[in-house]
Amino acid sequence: MANPIYAAMGTSIFEEMSHAARTTGAINLGQGFPDEDGPLDIRQAAADALLTRSNQYPPMLGLPELRQAVAAHYRRFHGLEAGPEHVLVTSGATEAIAASLLALISPGDEVLLIQPMYDAYRPLVERAGGVARFARLDPPGWRLTRAAIESAITPATRIVLLNNPLNPAARAFDREELETLARICIEHDLIAICDEVWEHVLFDGRAHIPLIALPGMADRTVKIGSAGKIFSMTGWKVGFVVAAPDLHAVIARAHQFLTFTTPPALQAAVAFGLAKDAAHFAAMRGRYQVSRDRLAGALAAGGYAVLPADGTYFLNVDLRASGIDEPDRMFCKRLVDEHKVASIPLSPFYAEQPVDHLVRLCFAKSDETLDEAARRLVAGLKG
Repeated sequence: MANPIYAAMGTSIFEEMSHAARTTGAINLGQGFPDEDGPLDIRQAAADALLTRSNQYPPMLGLPELRQAVAAHYRRFHGLEAGPEHVLVTSGATEAIAASLLALISPGDEVLLIQPMYDAYRPLVERAGGVARFARLDPPGWRLTRAAIESAITPATRIVLLNNPLNPAARAFDREELETLARICIEHDLIAICDEVWEHVLFDGRAHIPLIALPGMADRTVKIGSAGKIFSMTGWKVGFVVAAPDLHAVIARAHQFLTFTTPPALQAAVAFGLAKDAAHFAAMRGRYQVSRDRLAGALAAGGYAVLPADGTYFLNVDLRASGIDEPDRMFCKRLVDEHKVASIPLSPFYAEQPVDHLVRLCFAKSDETLDEAARRLVAGLKG
């Protein structure tokens, strides 16, 4: 018999909408990947490593040069005093999350998930033997409040899983919110697993605040990053974990029985990329901010109510505030069928009490793609 957790699942909303885009020939603003292929010099570094260096198993913890590069990168950009011994290289951030949950959950432990949430979180928690509990954030502000967090905490809660910046809401939590969460973690003796893959994709002068850097959190936080998001190469699937020795050790043991290791040529290239100067990352943010503003401006001019987007590749439109009286899934299906634009409804990002009047759009696309998509979206608004 199949495992009931997976047997009960449907196809993910990302695959569902991407399949619809392929089938209909629609512009795909659903799944979050850029039009571009990432920096040429980093790709060249991977090609050179593939041809000139070992292609056999690298160390399970990751190439030493990449572990050193991750530690140096976070010291430079976030002031973290973690050394390479605190770093684990994984095959993408999702594997890092899976390894962390498998390592840190004992059967029956409760894990606090913050809605809206990335769709992999709940099945990974449950497959690890945990019990998912849910705190709900409300649009348009998506504020992370003490009341929202503590409403879902019980004596059995052991872990909180935070995504910051938050996909799909495109919200970057501020220092006050994160300090509140840190205090709650300390008061309730919780471990925080922080999915921070969008840490470099922030706009309007915002600076990322890693939870692990706040007082009292260094020994109880697992920080997870993604080279795929940092360098706009989502297919590379190179992730990394930063954690204190006790946490690092058990997560590494889980990782060794998942993917064990990650392609060495990609690891070498990511190490090269992480050493780039601040101007490189600022330019990347600037390009995406221009794209965000281009799509948001065109949609607002066409009658859509567009929510703020602090970071990530995404912005959201409020159907109800835009005068559209249909649920998000129905709107997205009509949009892809009739107007050939694929988008993502937000309701699948909830396990309970879903918000069903918001739609997520990816703006990490060329100007031409965004302009044509906006034209079709506005036509969809008008029927």
